[in-house]
Order: sequence, then structure tokens, then C-alpha cells
Amino acid sequence: MKKVFLAVILFLGTAASIQAQLLKIGVKAGVNFANQTGDAFDAPEVNKEGITSYHAGLVAEIKLLDRFAVQPELLYSTTGASYKFNDVSEDIKNELGYLSIPVMAKFYLSDSFSLEVGPQASFLLSKKDDVKLGDPETFEFGVNAGLGFKITENFFIQGRYGLGLTDASRNADVKNSTIQLSAGFMF
Repeated sequence: MKKVFLAVILFLGTAASIQAQLLKIGVKAGVNFANQTGDAFDAPEVNKEGITSYHAGLVAEIKLLDRFAVQPELLYSTTGASYKFNDVSEDIKNELGYLSIPVMAKFYLSDSFSLEVGPQASFLLSKKDDVKLGDPETFEFGVNAGLGFKITENFFIQGRYGLGLTDASRNADVKNSTIQLSAGFMF
């Protein structure tokens, strides 16, 4: 009986050690340099500029092979653009807040550097739509690509470009595009 108990303890300890190496959970946050593409306001009297916003949330890394991992994330992320019309003196901002779920495939080029690529599903949570582009779509699908760097075993930084593939508005040809710079910590 003692041998069975000792074997179970040894098995559980080994399984916990393996799981700790295969799955890491953490947090990340950073800055978004967001803009909107499309021909909704392609007119000489309209000047469109990007906005600086933020993202923050949870991240996990599931190590599948020595140099390959999958990184699902759950982020609150804001995107949009600023529009200036020649006959209006102030900027008009279109800012959309999403619950974004990117699932990145991570290819480790070395122990520290990784190439990341994957799809992203985003669900609209909030809007500040002073531009009147119409009702924003409640779902957006896009793709992301970028690089990651592990500073230590727990701290990391990432740079990523995200391109929306579906329209952000029901009534206009507008798609979101975002450059994200992030820093995070894995527990």
C-alpha cells in the first residue's frame, strides 16, 4: 500500500512538473496605434488620422513542441480613427472597444525570439462613434502577425500588426488596422 501511495505521489509530482513546463498563464498590456482603412471617407475634404489607444488582458502559452507553441489571449482592445472635416474645426473620433480573442501560433526562432501569426475574433463592447459611420458591426474577424521576445523566463515583449478582414461598420467600407506593442508577465 505504501508503494502504491508513493507511486501516486511521484506520478502527480511528475505530471504537475510537466504541466508547469507545457502551460503558462500570464497578463499583458500595451499601446495600440490604430487606424481605419476603406473608402468610407475618401474625399478631399476629409483628413483621417490614426489614434493611440490601449489593450490589456490575459494570455496563455501552450508549448506543443520544442520550438512551437500556441498562445490564446483574451484582451480588451480599443481601435478606431480620428476624422477631421474641412468645415469642422475639431477632430471627430471613432473609437471602438472590443473583447478580442487572438490565437497565435508561435514559432521560436531561438530561445528568446518568436514569430507569431494567427486569427483573431473580436466582439464589440463599447463605441464612441462621433463620425456617424452607422451602426458598428458587433463581430470582427482579422489576422495578426508579429514578433515576440522573452526578456527573462517570465517577462516578455511583443510587437504585432492586426488587420481586420470584415467591415467595422454595417453602412460603410471601414476596416480596423492596429499596430500593438505589448509587455507581459507569465506566472
